[in-house]
Amino acid sequence: MREKVMEALNEIRPALQADGGDIELIDVDEAQGVVKVRLVGACAGCPMSAMTLKNGVEQVLKRYVPEVKRLDAVM
Repeated sequence: MREKVMEALNEIRPALQADGGDIELIDVDEAQGVVKVRLVGACAGCPMSAMTLKNGVEQVLKRYVPEVKRLDAVM
């Protein structure tokens, strides 16, 4: 599952990098279906970061990796 999550994040990464940010994978809890990530660079302090995570990153992850139930941000 971790590799599939990384592949999905690599699809998202160019859009984040275009805005001066990036995303780091922190943990994948396969039993719970929870993925933990950290936004870095310009994305870390962006007021839209919560919406980016829920409406962008989480939706893409769930589409690519149906086992993902939830995305959590780590500061």
